[in-house]
Amino acid sequence: MKITIIGVGKIKEKYFIEAIQEYSKRLSRYCKLEMIEVNDEKTPDQASAAEETQIKKLEGERILKYVKDGAYVIVLNIQGKVVDSVELAGQIEKLGVDGTSHIIFIIGGSLGLSQEIIARGNLQLSFSKMTFPHQLMRVILLEQIYRAYRINTNEPYHK
Repeated sequence: MKITIIGVGKIKEKYFIEAIQEYSKRLSRYCKLEMIEVNDEKTPDQASAAEETQIKKLEGERILKYVKDGAYVIVLNIQGKVVDSVELAGQIEKLGVDGTSHIIFIIGGSLGLSQEIIARGNLQLSFSKMTFPHQLMRVILLEQIYRAYRINTNEPYHK
């Protein structure tokens, strides 16, 4: 299975980069992982709703360049479905059994995702009603994907 994570914005913090590298290394046993960063747009202070919509649209166009036909797309959205780790593991396993060979996870920037990206998603997934920085969300997502593979292969992993 190929897993692609598309995130808006560049990660600059060394501790996030190291965590991403660690989970990428761990995941290499289970799947082919691809990490894609697309440029974020500068958001002016006190941006209008129209400006915010335009910014999300531009970021969305950058994301869509990497979304392949036939891939199962999971968008991270605060209004999405909340699942636990076992349910996420089951979803990933079911997709593989059903013949899906490529899952794309999309993490938006500080303003979230455009309606075009949300509409393209096969599943909207929420990790919490809380807002997380997009850099940290990449680490959390990688950890949960790793946990899912450990669950699906009946390998021990802390609870």
